[in-house]
Amino acid sequence: MSIDESTLEPQVAKFTPKDLVSDQDVRWCPGCGDYSILSQLQKALPEVGVPKEDIAIIAGIGCSSRFPYYMATYGLHGIHGRAVAIASGLKAAHPNLSVWVSTGDGDCLSIGGNHFIHALRRNIDINIMMFNNRIYALTKGQYSPTSTHGQKSKSSPQGVIDHPFNPALMALGAEGTFVARSMDRDPKHLRDMLIRMHQHKGTSYIDVMQNCPIFNDGAYEIYTDKETKDDHTIFLEHGKPLLFGKEDDKGIRLDGFMPTVVSLKEYSVNDLLVHDEKSKELAFILAEMSEQPGFPSVLGVLLDIERSVYEAELDAQMATAKAKAKSKTLDELLHEGQIWEIAEN
Repeated sequence: MSIDESTLEPQVAKFTPKDLVSDQDVRWCPGCGDYSILSQLQKALPEVGVPKEDIAIIAGIGCSSRFPYYMATYGLHGIHGRAVAIASGLKAAHPNLSVWVSTGDGDCLSIGGNHFIHALRRNIDINIMMFNNRIYALTKGQYSPTSTHGQKSKSSPQGVIDHPFNPALMALGAEGTFVARSMDRDPKHLRDMLIRMHQHKGTSYIDVMQNCPIFNDGAYEIYTDKETKDDHTIFLEHGKPLLFGKEDDKGIRLDGFMPTVVSLKEYSVNDLLVHDEKSKELAFILAEMSEQPGFPSVLGVLLDIERSVYEAELDAQMATAKAKAKSKTLDELLHEGQIWEIAEN
């Protein structure tokens, strides 16, 4: 019996967030920011138009890496630091899949740092969500590559003496083509960023500021508390001036290459820096600014540019090689060129 695929496609493409909820009990600590990230991905994916059967979630090791169990999609819980490598191989072999990586700051930037930077420069079309709680939570509170200088943890009782990674700067320095930031406590913004990630062709990366209520509670409180967040965060919108403050009374302007905070009592909106998510130079400035005392933390899409994707060029090379190959079968390939036989004594 033949099947009319045109009648099946709408059926498999239409699903709701509830269809992405697996039958597994979610086992994160009460109040963990991972709940919000999970919920927003389940809400975002039905909106992007990818069939549920074409979605795969890949994880390494850590609290974030329990993600595949809680998504009713294809998924794989890999080994520490290797989620990006596994996701890259999956995407290269199955280019039509929508591949998402859930990883933490320790998993991604420490043992997995090498895979992370090379995926970015290759621009493989995968989506990397990094849950940045600035701590190793699953292993009970050791400091991570994004822990702040002086931060006290189970493995740094007198304070961290390492200088932390700036994840956005790292992604930009590795030639990332889509770099964004959001936070667990702003679900609508996070959902919008996840949809933007899917729309980008190439490696998309988001640094999600995520609270760990057990081992690093309040790490981002200044950005989430209603009394302080307006004066310490700035939401980027392409083509819009960089305004912030409770009354939108402050802004960012450039003095040469140096950003400065100015009051709109002294300057007009027309004097302010206008965001351009196609500018790598501006993305570097904003990512660096975000970590400096006295400046707001930037949220939104820092950079979204186009570049050829790895798997497309890989497929093209393989097609060319096959077309030019004299051997059409594996057996012919194994017996072409110089071969020899080992005679029995």
